[in-house]
Amino acid sequence: MTCREATEFIMDYLAGQLDEDVVQRFERHLSRCPACRAYIATYRATLAMEREAFEVAVPADEPEVPEDLVRGILEATRRP
Repeated sequence: MTCREATEFIMDYLAGQLDEDVVQRFERHLSRCPACRAYIATYRATLAMEREAFEVAVPADEPEVPEDLVRGILEATRRP
């Protein structure tokens, strides 16, 4: 497994959604590759920060984001 291949599996690996043979190949690669171990550690930290950010309640006095703005942002992220 190459580093590029390993990065394709990270999300499924952390979610426990990989076949056992892929998990073994992935973990074998991680055991030999300090760069990928650092990458997955950073990826895990990012996920933890995202979870923490979404746990923060928005105060009731905060204005809501206009729906048309939300739609515009979502449409812009879908464009190639």
